[in-house]
Amino acid sequence: MSSSSEKPDRFGALSVPAFRYYWSGNAILLLGMQMQRVAVAWEIWIRTESALALAWIGLVGVLPTILLTLVVGHVADRFDRKVIVGVTSLVLSVAAVGLAIVSYYQGPILAIYGCLLASGIARAFQRPAQQALVPLIVPAKTLFNAITLNSSAFQLATAIGPALGGLMLRAGGAARVYLFQAAATLICFLLLFGVRGGRAAMRGQVATLRTLVAGVLFVFSNQVLLGALTLDLFAVLLGGATALFPIYAQDILKVGPAGFGWMETAPAVGALAMAFWLATRPAMERSGATMLWSVAGFGLATVVFGISRWFGLSLAMLFATGALDNISVVVRQTLIQMLTPDEMRGRVSAVNSMFIGASNDLGAVESGVVAHFTSPTFSVVSGGLGTLLVVALAALRWPKLRQYGRLDSGGPVIAETQVTMEAE
Repeated sequence: MSSSSEKPDRFGALSVPAFRYYWSGNAILLLGMQMQRVAVAWEIWIRTESALALAWIGLVGVLPTILLTLVVGHVADRFDRKVIVGVTSLVLSVAAVGLAIVSYYQGPILAIYGCLLASGIARAFQRPAQQALVPLIVPAKTLFNAITLNSSAFQLATAIGPALGGLMLRAGGAARVYLFQAAATLICFLLLFGVRGGRAAMRGQVATLRTLVAGVLFVFSNQVLLGALTLDLFAVLLGGATALFPIYAQDILKVGPAGFGWMETAPAVGALAMAFWLATRPAMERSGATMLWSVAGFGLATVVFGISRWFGLSLAMLFATGALDNISVVVRQTLIQMLTPDEMRGRVSAVNSMFIGASNDLGAVESGVVAHFTSPTFSVVSGGLGTLLVVALAALRWPKLRQYGRLDSGGPVIAETQVTMEAE
């Protein structure tokens, strides 16, 4: 770390009224989504007792993000981003009501997947628009602070949401959780009326193949950015064990729905603690190497969690995975914001969403399929070992990522990423 004593203002962006409305609505929406995620996983496991059924949750969630990447990025760069976030929030609210109805009347599992597919499509359009909206509603000097606060909101929701979802599951069932999510997304929609701004730089341009693929070409033109995204993709895809938490809670650790909620919460608590610690520290001096070591630690903690049969140790390892993963998240998000021109922010954000969505949701598919044909323990442990292998390969394949220095200096990386905008 740098020896500089200067500390960032962690709450400066909240002095902007439009950002306060945006941040509050996004935080409430994220809280509801985390509660809904726990309820869906638990209900499907209880009703099916199938690891494959859990895997399909991730598949349904990630397919819209992957298939619509080029389209949603262009939409976020062309149309009013605030309107996109508002419309998709309403879709999420309707989908949550649909889940509540299906759950209350014990409708077919296929109907649950249908509601999740609708939510996945809405989130595919919403995420790039949300990420690209922030620079339009805050001054440039507070942009990094706004991004940090958004990340903290996500980690806070991920920390609190699963525990609240587990408690609400025990008290009133999954349908009540889904109705809470419907109300949360509606509140997000209403708070958007306090947000001023949101029109995109590309407004009025017609979509062409060249404009659609510009974000992908930009990412693949830079070794550091591509390496950071790919490392995160495969590490979480292999090392993520969250899809198997219901099995661990019910059959291996035997802690029930409340324990399941705490298992879901532990990684987010670790990530939140790390986020606050990083916010008080100067910029990383060797950010590339730090990212690689943190992902390696993530893989090792995953292996220990997989073989643990003591609930306290399991929670400690989950806390560690969240803390270590958040280091790579900070590095990756900072690189994206540093290296992306404003007029391409929506499309590059869409590519980032595809990488992250694929890592989380396809990771759930991978975990469920391997657990189905072997065992949950083998699935988790082998995934953690695979993460360690990915780190070694990434360090060899992308030396510029391994050698990257201070996050706030840019250095030669800025020059490397000034690719031609002919794709526009």
